[in-house]
Amino acid sequence: MDFDFKEEQQQFADALRRWIDKDYSFEARRKIVHSGAGVSEQAWQTLVDLGMTALPVPEAQGGFNGSAVDMLVVMQELGRGLVVEPYFATVLGAHFLALAGGQEELLEKVAAGGLKLACALNEPHARHALNDIVVRATGSGKDFALSGMKSAVIHGAQAGALIVSARTGGDQHDTDGISLFLVDADTSGLVIKDCRTLDGQRVASITFDHAPATLLGSEGQGWPLLEAGADYGATLLCAEAVGAMDALFAATLEYLKTRKQFGTPIGSFQALQHRMADMFIHLEQARSMAMLAAAKVASPDAEERRRVVSAAKARVGQAATFIGQQAVQLHGGMGVTDELAAAHHFKRLTMIGLTLGDAQHHLERFAAQPGFREAA
Repeated sequence: MDFDFKEEQQQFADALRRWIDKDYSFEARRKIVHSGAGVSEQAWQTLVDLGMTALPVPEAQGGFNGSAVDMLVVMQELGRGLVVEPYFATVLGAHFLALAGGQEELLEKVAAGGLKLACALNEPHARHALNDIVVRATGSGKDFALSGMKSAVIHGAQAGALIVSARTGGDQHDTDGISLFLVDADTSGLVIKDCRTLDGQRVASITFDHAPATLLGSEGQGWPLLEAGADYGATLLCAEAVGAMDALFAATLEYLKTRKQFGTPIGSFQALQHRMADMFIHLEQARSMAMLAAAKVASPDAEERRRVVSAAKARVGQAATFIGQQAVQLHGGMGVTDELAAAHHFKRLTMIGLTLGDAQHHLERFAAQPGFREAA
């Protein structure tokens, strides 16, 4: 298998890295995070100009039809640069629209950068179980109304439209009876409460009170779409985490080379060299699993997709915890200060670990796949 990136993929990565180094520095990001909006329209327009919003959209809708491997390259750079713009939420929403079909006009808007999306999949009581849904949809045909509450909606207040999972039938934990809906952010019956998370991103709690919604796909048959879309999102997060771990590892290595005790760089101490070696092993294992997930997330074999993506999310989550904790300790007190990028990479890795299922959730999902118990 060829693990080298194509020339076009490397060009995307290089373009993103140059922009981040020049215009999205740590100080520039800090101002964006603490601004009222929490995001930057100028930064978003740059992402549009670089073709990032068009990358995952099908060619027929003005996109580049980029694969998950193409997106891996992009997400790694966004993770390395701690970019807080609503890119992940929009790309995930666009993937749901493409899976559902019949949303060509919206996908064209996404490709052109004129529409940001968010995915309202989590409920306050459900932890990581996406099938644990009490939000109800009533109606028929394509026109429905939603009632209930969604929580931790990434960039929910910055989106122009929402992808929402709701129940049109079945009991609370059933996979049957789940449907996906499209909701305009400025429609009636919506209350959106926006807040900043510890990693500088924005999330929202959204209450639906008979909010008008349009059905995506078939009524009551949304679980396969929801699961496939969530796996795609988890794959993107694995790639972003690898980028953040890359930056954290490099910053820690540089610190050990320059910080001195007893007149010598602390990186010369054997015990600390062993820690760096362990961090490197975790990083490379996480990178390999993220690449495998990107290669397999579009597999027509759903069992293979679930198995590989859950294995990757679990392994990347374990590596992120280890690398983050070691980096903070090796930086000493500076590792938890707001002035050091390392602290922010650690916070971002922590939040990635909790998004779309933590390591324990995906270990249990992996073990639940057919054939695992017989092979164990």
